[in-house]
Amino acid sequence: MYKKILVLGIGCLLMTGAAERAYASTNTALSAAQKLAEAKDLIGRWDITVDEDGKSVPSWLEVKLSGYSTLVGYFVAASGSARPVAEVKFDNGKFKFEIPPQWEKGTQNFVIEGELTSAGIQGTMLTSEGKKYNWKGVKAPYLKRTAAPVWGKAINLFNGKDLTGWKATGKNQWEVKNGILTSPKPGSNLITEQKFNDFKLHVEFKYPKGGNSGVYLRGRYETQIEDSPKDAHPNSVLFGGIYGFLTANEMVTLGPDQWQTYDITLVGRMVTVVANGKTIISNQEIPGITGGALDSNEAEPGPIYLQGDHQPIEFRKIVITPAIAN
Repeated sequence: MYKKILVLGIGCLLMTGAAERAYASTNTALSAAQKLAEAKDLIGRWDITVDEDGKSVPSWLEVKLSGYSTLVGYFVAASGSARPVAEVKFDNGKFKFEIPPQWEKGTQNFVIEGELTSAGIQGTMLTSEGKKYNWKGVKAPYLKRTAAPVWGKAINLFNGKDLTGWKATGKNQWEVKNGILTSPKPGSNLITEQKFNDFKLHVEFKYPKGGNSGVYLRGRYETQIEDSPKDAHPNSVLFGGIYGFLTANEMVTLGPDQWQTYDITLVGRMVTVVANGKTIISNQEIPGITGGALDSNEAEPGPIYLQGDHQPIEFRKIVITPAIAN
């Protein structure tokens, strides 16, 4: 009899333990599901505008689900490339994450705090230099096109004579010499007065040893121009990449002091880059704005802008063929 009671007792204990584990597992699953349901409105891509003492500065955030309920992401600040976010902590409509500095002068982590609102998201940003700014964000548009573009007439953005049709972002160092558009030293960026939606762009450029520049599409997405080693493994921050996002499939640079070409097609978010006659990015999606963008208004047309704040750069031909229908 004693043995039977003992066996029954052990059986009850085992059943109780199993039930407790099942209950805990169920509660964990329910908690994860509840957390995910609460966070679903945060998941996605966000176009952010930071108010830096009255100056509007663009940023970008993507929040993704990793596993059952962990939120991770990518963040683009005013400069630099997209930075991975190891975890976005979310609770009761509010979120927070930290990222280390990249090219900034400060040494402390960026701390971004925010909350969901009826209009999108908003919050504060503590920079690597200890400055605190307010920001607001709206869901980034998908920019899907329902029909193939119909191309219009080609437009010479550079007339080979002067800066007609262009404007500098500050004190101008750009000049035209012997039919070549030149930035002889680091200074201001150069922006077209016209704005464009979808287009095909042809540029011919030359950089010196150690050169670093770029062509911004719609003023938001940088196609990198850099004196990258010919034998370098491709990277999104090297020659031909969409800075910090898309990597060329091979390194086709001709090196410094050589005239080179980019033929870039941008339709919605989808971009194709042909460098020196070779397709290095084929109809890939650009997730969001890159560092140095003029704004984060991705739904709007934007200009072509040439980066002049890094190293000397030359252009001899810039031709755009805009789409007249999508």
